[in-house]
Amino acid sequence: MVNSMTGFAALSGAGQGYRWNWELRSVNGKGLDLRLRMPDWIAGLEQAVRADLGKAVGRGSVTLNLRVSRDEVSAATAIDEDALRANLNALAHIEQVAAAQGMQLAPTRAADILALRGVVQAASGEEDSAPLKAALLAELPKLISGFNEMRANEGAALNTVLMGHLTTIEDLVRQAMDAAEARKDAMSDTLRGNLARVMDNADGADADRVAQELALIAVKSDIREELDRLEAHVLAARALLGKSGPIGRKLDFLMQEFNREANTLCSKSQDSALTRIGLDLKATIDQMREQVQNVE
Repeated sequence: MVNSMTGFAALSGAGQGYRWNWELRSVNGKGLDLRLRMPDWIAGLEQAVRADLGKAVGRGSVTLNLRVSRDEVSAATAIDEDALRANLNALAHIEQVAAAQGMQLAPTRAADILALRGVVQAASGEEDSAPLKAALLAELPKLISGFNEMRANEGAALNTVLMGHLTTIEDLVRQAMDAAEARKDAMSDTLRGNLARVMDNADGADADRVAQELALIAVKSDIREELDRLEAHVLAARALLGKSGPIGRKLDFLMQEFNREANTLCSKSQDSALTRIGLDLKATIDQMREQVQNVE
C-alpha cells in the first residue's frame, strides 16, 4: 500500500490530424510540485491536466512533457496560400543573393517549407483545438495509470525494505533489554559505590539534596523508558505502512523519534554491550530514514 515518489510513464498517440508524445516522471519532494510543459495554444488543456494529476498524485516533484506535431498528411489542407507565396518569394530572393556572391545553397525540400512559420495554419482558437484537447484528455487516464503502477511497484519494494529494517530494530531492542537485565548486578554495585561516596561526604549536607542526587544517578542509568518508546515507534511505523495514501511525512517524523531514543540509549548505556547495540540501532535507523525519503 506504500507508494514511491519515483515514477515514469510514456505514451504516444495520433488523431485529429496530429501526433503527440506524453512523458510523465517524478522524483521525491517535500510536497506536490507539478511542472507541466505542453502547447499553450490548446485552450484549457493545462488546467485540465493539472487538475487530474493533482487528484492522482499526493506528493513528489512531477514533470509532464507533451509534444504535439501536425500530421504531414493533413497539413496540405491547412496551408495558408498567402504565407506560402511570401515564403517562396523570400527563399527565391535569398537564393539570388547567395548566387550573386558565389554561394551555392542546398536544395530546399517541401518539408522545410512546411516548417516555416505561417505556412501551416496553427489551431489557435477554442473551436479548432477542442477536438484535439478531447483526444489528448481521453488518453491521460492511461498515462497516469501506468505512472502510478510504477510508483506502486516501487512502493512495494520499499515496503519490504522498511519492514525488514523494523524487524532489525525490534531484534536490537530485545537485545538491549537482555543486556540491560544482564548489567543489573554491575549497576547495583556501581550505585552502592556512588552511595558510599556520597554518604562519606554527606556530613552537614541536606538530606533531601542527597536523596535527589541518588535518584538522579538511578534515573540516568535506566533505559527502560527508551526501550518502551522504541517498541511503540515500531508498532506505529508498521501501522503507517499498512495505510493507504501519502504517509511519507509522518514516517519521516517518526524516524526522528527513533533516532532520539537511540541517542539517549547510547548516552545512558554505561556498558559496552549496550553501546554496541545502540550504535547498531542508529545505523539501522539512518538506513531506514534514507528509504523513507522516497515514500509518498
